[in-house]
Amino acid sequence: MPSVALKLYSVFFKFLLKHRLQNLIQNAIDESSNPYGVTTRPEESVSASNPSFTDGVATKDIHIDPFTALSIRIFLPDSSLSPPEQPDLKPNLRSSGNDDPNSHNHRRSSYAPSNVGAPRNDPRRSSLEGLNLRSDNNVYRGYSPSPQNCRKLPIMLQFHGGGWVSGSNESVANDYFCRRIAKLCDVIVIAVGYRLAPENKYPAAFEDGLKVLNWLAKQANLSECSKSMGSGARGVGSEFTKAEVQRHIVDTFGASVVEPWLAAHGDPSRCVLLGVSCGANIVDYVARKAVEAGKRLDPVKVVAQVLMYPFFIGNVPTQSEIKLANSYFYDKAMCLLAWKLFLPKEEFSLDHPAANPLISDRGPPLKLMPPTLTVVAEHDWMRDRAIAYSETLRKVNVDAPVLEYKDAVHEFATLDMLLKTPQAQACAEDIAIWVKKYISTRGHEFSY
Repeated sequence: MPSVALKLYSVFFKFLLKHRLQNLIQNAIDESSNPYGVTTRPEESVSASNPSFTDGVATKDIHIDPFTALSIRIFLPDSSLSPPEQPDLKPNLRSSGNDDPNSHNHRRSSYAPSNVGAPRNDPRRSSLEGLNLRSDNNVYRGYSPSPQNCRKLPIMLQFHGGGWVSGSNESVANDYFCRRIAKLCDVIVIAVGYRLAPENKYPAAFEDGLKVLNWLAKQANLSECSKSMGSGARGVGSEFTKAEVQRHIVDTFGASVVEPWLAAHGDPSRCVLLGVSCGANIVDYVARKAVEAGKRLDPVKVVAQVLMYPFFIGNVPTQSEIKLANSYFYDKAMCLLAWKLFLPKEEFSLDHPAANPLISDRGPPLKLMPPTLTVVAEHDWMRDRAIAYSETLRKVNVDAPVLEYKDAVHEFATLDMLLKTPQAQACAEDIAIWVKKYISTRGHEFSY
């Protein structure tokens, strides 16, 4: 059973969430009156971005759409400043973080034995010596890439949870989780601040997810164009200034600016999608659209997706939906309220394509979906439908393992900044092991 502390935390969380949902329902909002939208609530505890490497990760916020509130937070681990590791012939795997022989009992894995730990710690720079921390009259003390510090890392798009109506990509909990994932997976995490309901109902959040993926592809192409313009100018002896090159790029692509962290360190050909709760629903949609887009997204390649306790539901209840309807954190009654706030009234159905992944005719064919890791919790009423979706993917030969964690509840791994449970740490480490199968460069794969 969950700990007493977690039970108390759950009671407090459910009280606050119920209060917020009721307020949103009572204060009905006309979506057309606020097309710009909101990505965070005033009562949300947020963490400020810090472009220097605090705790091994630098962060920055970017507003990428002038017409909506859509924004992102980039998490750049300091491993991006180190030269790539030499491949190990026999990589060592460490334990889940302590010497307790029973620690492996916190996880049940369908892809590896339960005693497989997390990958060996990557070497980290112990100081900021040699970094280009640019300073202009103390205006900016953040990291600015220089040519000698350009190790390429995979990119992970992360979508937070919150039942469509709350949560934020810059919340304290999400910031803590993304930092952990960036360091363990050795990736650049882009946390997406999508528009919330009811100010912006379906499909706004889904469109925002796809818009960020297209923005990432555009950034990669802008970066390549910038490089080719620079090298081309030098090759023919022209004296193009940096401003002229930038002006040519703007004339070609529109008023866009190359994001320096992604240009220097991002490898869009190794892109992973990770969604938490309702964010997992967005991820599944974005993955499907990426499959349909094919080469139109080049150079972005979605190589895998991670669905963490997805916010799936349906008209025909599963066994866990019946047995655990009053479970911790998110009970079924509150989730139904959240879906009513998210879906337009004329489209409301528990078998809506955004809600139920098992309905037919969703497209594209499931056999084309990327490898999919599903994380579920023992005491989560949404568990069975997520497992059923994973089983459906496996039937068409998609690599789709399930990780189920004992004594865990919905959002156990992403609301962990206070409780610091062993299940949450084990989950992050297990995700890192699986993800590295698909993002590691040749010679750096882990053995299982």
